[in-house]
Amino acid sequence: MNIYKTIPDLQPMVGEVVGVSEWALIEQSRINQFADATGDHQWIHVDAERAKTGPFGTTIAHGFLTLSLLPTFLATAFKVEGSSAGVNYGLDKVRFTAPVPVGSSLRGSFKLLAWDAINGGGAQMKFELTVECDKSTKPACIAESIIRFFP
Repeated sequence: MNIYKTIPDLQPMVGEVVGVSEWALIEQSRINQFADATGDHQWIHVDAERAKTGPFGTTIAHGFLTLSLLPTFLATAFKVEGSSAGVNYGLDKVRFTAPVPVGSSLRGSFKLLAWDAINGGGAQMKFELTVECDKSTKPACIAESIIRFFP
């Protein structure tokens, strides 16, 4: 995990990767829990037998499950010690560029795209989140995440 002492310490990092997370295993139980939470029980996610004959040969994680792991990735990628809170401000471009087969492991890489000061000494930062899958040469997801950090 990369550690930054203060919020302004990230400003010169624009254009650079500021952290890469640990790996997170995508088990069928996690996929099923996500399906229950969202009501998306499409067979490619939850029916292992049918999925064997489907386009991916196994069940795959929901794209939004992959995206929802952003806080998990963030927790192990980098830390801003001088920040009392980080708040999800939203997302810009989001693409699910490759399927995530059950049993895969994912990790997130955070490239700082923009750093803008906000009132009170904080900053709004835009990151390119690239989600790497250990079972694919292509990223599983690429998204622009906007996070506000407060002192």
